[in-house]
Amino acid sequence: MAQPPTTDVNETFLREVDENLRRDRVRDFFREYRGYLIGALILFLVAAGGIIWWQQYRRDQAGKQVEELAKVYRDIADKKTATVPAQLDQLSASSSTSVRASAMFTRAALALEQNDPALASKTYGQIIADDSFPKPYRDAALLRQTTVDFDKLKPDEVITRLAPLATPDSPWFGSAGEITAMALIKQGKETEAGRIFAAIAANKNVPTSLRARAVQIAGSLGVDASSALPSSAQ
Repeated sequence: MAQPPTTDVNETFLREVDENLRRDRVRDFFREYRGYLIGALILFLVAAGGIIWWQQYRRDQAGKQVEELAKVYRDIADKKTATVPAQLDQLSASSSTSVRASAMFTRAALALEQNDPALASKTYGQIIADDSFPKPYRDAALLRQTTVDFDKLKPDEVITRLAPLATPDSPWFGSAGEITAMALIKQGKETEAGRIFAAIAANKNVPTSLRARAVQIAGSLGVDASSALPSSAQ
């Protein structure tokens, strides 16, 4: 009597059948969907090529715009500013964040130089409202705009605007704290303002020149902050 197949033989046979079925399924799949697969591959290659081209194009454009911005700065230094505003307005639409920010900050500074604080404030406001800019750019614009608008704002508006920047751990503490203290003086809160100037004088992250000025103003407000600086810096 013949012996039944062993378990090993059965398993080998089943594996071969399973592999053959998988090969047939793959072969049939490619036969049935060959056209779609080729089309998808072509689309992928076109899309990838388009992305690479666009990235290279943007890099080339950014490079040209940096050169244009450098020329603008040379023209400003040479007092040749007739066409500078139009050039800066064009560069302010750049897809490059750094080029756009540089152009807008420069446009605002030029507006101030040309005695147009309204345009400067508006430009700073556009920077503040643009979420595509990194926070330090928007914070710098907020500080500059508040400085420009200081005389038109109520003291409490100034204090509210700069509250996030006028803290000892903020990199803007020196300037924002100084403006906040000036707003407090306008409110008649001289002692509170003096304490802020004293805090500025004691903050080692604030530039020495600003700390020295803070010592003097704090003293004029009845707050002694002279110990905050080395004698050589006073």
